[in-house]
Amino acid sequence: MSKQILIIGASRGIGLGLTREFAGRGWHVIATERSPSEGLRDAARDHDNAIEIVTVDVTKPDTYRGLSSKFGEGALDAIIVNAGITGASHQSAEQATDDEIAHVMQTNAYGPARVGKALLPLLKDGGTLAFMSSLMGSIADSSGGYEFYRVSKVSLNILAKGISENQAKERNVEVLSLHPGWVQTDMGGPNASITVGESCTGLADVVEKAGGGGYRFVNYKGEAIPF
Repeated sequence: MSKQILIIGASRGIGLGLTREFAGRGWHVIATERSPSEGLRDAARDHDNAIEIVTVDVTKPDTYRGLSSKFGEGALDAIIVNAGITGASHQSAEQATDDEIAHVMQTNAYGPARVGKALLPLLKDGGTLAFMSSLMGSIADSSGGYEFYRVSKVSLNILAKGISENQAKERNVEVLSLHPGWVQTDMGGPNASITVGESCTGLADVVEKAGGGGYRFVNYKGEAIPF
């Protein structure tokens, strides 16, 4: 039986690229979208029976609670939570409104952490739970700026490490915070340094080799990033 992976946030960009990459490697992929994605449907048509599409919104727990009963405990080898927004365009702590702060933190940090915890039972012992983070979530590397985005990704990393220590460790599930690189997506822009394909090939290699407990913050080449 082929390995199984759940990719949360697969309608476009890196999530869609990862869906195609894992399906091409022979995995069965459960790919989620918030609203119908033509790109995801194209991918499913290109990979007969390898891609299953479900609807999930990380900010709405009712949309993913049923996945445990749908697929069953221990059914998956890996889960990738790929949800994120840039946040308010001004990216300024001084200008931040309560609603803007709540929106970016729910989408980029608390929402992904909640879905990761809720779906942890779906993973096999020794499996992998990965969160799509960013180099901008590294305190050691930070040059300031992009305050909404940076703070949300730092928060996601802290929450991911907490899941590793408190929920995943006893079942030897490895928790990853992944930096995909500066990628040519809607968020990264056309001048980014690598393509979606290059990023997703590397990310898939990292996830395939992971498992067995612990926490790591790494880039798409598997290189450690300072916390």
